Amino acid sequence: MDKWIKPYAALWLTMIVGGALVIGMALLGAEVYSDVVDEEGLARLDIPALEYSQSLRNPETDAFATGFTNVGGGIGMPILASILTAWLTFLSRTWRPIVLVGGAALVSTTATTMGKRLVGRTRPDHSEAVPPFEHTPSFPSGHTLNTTVVIGVLLYLMCLQFQALWARITAITAGIIFIIAMGLSRVFLGHHWLTDVMAGWFLGLAWVGIVILAHRLFHLMRRREQAGPAPTFEHPLVRDVVADPVHHDGRHTAHGEDKPG
Repeated sequence: MDKWIKPYAALWLTMIVGGALVIGMALLGAEVYSDVVDEEGLARLDIPALEYSQSLRNPETDAFATGFTNVGGGIGMPILASILTAWLTFLSRTWRPIVLVGGAALVSTTATTMGKRLVGRTRPDHSEAVPPFEHTPSFPSGHTLNTTVVIGVLLYLMCLQFQALWARITAITAGIIFIIAMGLSRVFLGHHWLTDVMAGWFLGLAWVGIVILAHRLFHLMRRREQAGPAPTFEHPLVRDVVADPVHHDGRHTAHGEDKPG
C-alpha cells in the first residue's frame, strides 16, 4: 500500500483541494446567478436564445438533437467515459486514466447536484421544450458540466498518450466540437437556459484546469524526489534506481537488483 499511496499523494491532495474549490465556485456561482437574475443581467440572453432555437426546430433536427444529447446524460456519458478510459488504460498500462477521469467526474457530478439544489432554477416551460421532458432544477446544466469535464480530461490524456501532432489536433478539435454541441443541444431542445449552459462550460473548464495542474505537480514532485516512474501493471512496486559504487571487478549494481556473482 505504501508503494501505491505515496506516488499519488500529491495528485490526490491537489485534486481534493481543487475539487473543494470548484464546488465552492458552484455555490458562489449560484449566489452570483441569483443577483444576475434579479437585475436581469446575463439572463436577458436566455429568452432570445430559446426563441431562436424554437425557430430552427423540425421533426428531423429534434430527433437528432435528442439522440445526441442522450450521449451526455446519466447513462450515455458513463458508458462513453468507461469505454474511452478503458482504452487509454490499456494503451498506457497505468492507472492514470482511471484515477484522473474517475476523480474528475466525481467532483463534477457533486458540483452539479449541489448547484441545482441550492439554486432551484425552473427549466423552460414544457410547452417550449422537446419531449422527453426533464424535471430536475435547471442551473447549472449537468450535461454540459459533466461532458466538459470528462471529455476535457480524456483529451488531456490522449495528448499525453499520442505524440503525433495530427492525432492531437484531431482529438482536440473533435472534443471541442462535442463539448460545444452538447451545451447548445440543451438550449435547442428547451431543456436548459443559455446561462445554465454557460455556467456548465465555465465550471467544467475550471475543474479540468485543476485536474491537469494536479497531474503536472504529481510528475514534478516525483522528478524532484527522484522516485522514478509511477507504478504500472507490470511493475507495481517501484524502486529507486541508484548506482552503487563500482565493484572491484568494475561492474555496477542497482538497489533492488541481485548483485552479479
